[in-house]
Amino acid sequence: MDGDPFFADEGDLDAATELTAGADHAELFLYPGKQHLFADSSLPSYDRAAADLLTRRVIEFLDGLR
Repeated sequence: MDGDPFFADEGDLDAATELTAGADHAELFLYPGKQHLFADSSLPSYDRAAADLLTRRVIEFLDGLR
């Protein structure tokens, strides 16, 4: 998530932005919020809406590899 301190504050956001900017077919998706493991439904940090969107995007990506 864009406000995740492990992501935003540790320089990972800058690295991810740079990596995707230098690739022809890369996209960087940011999810609003501050949770770190937002897609893990066993944790209190779980965000169903963001996790559902993440899952849809992964499936679309994998479908595009066929």
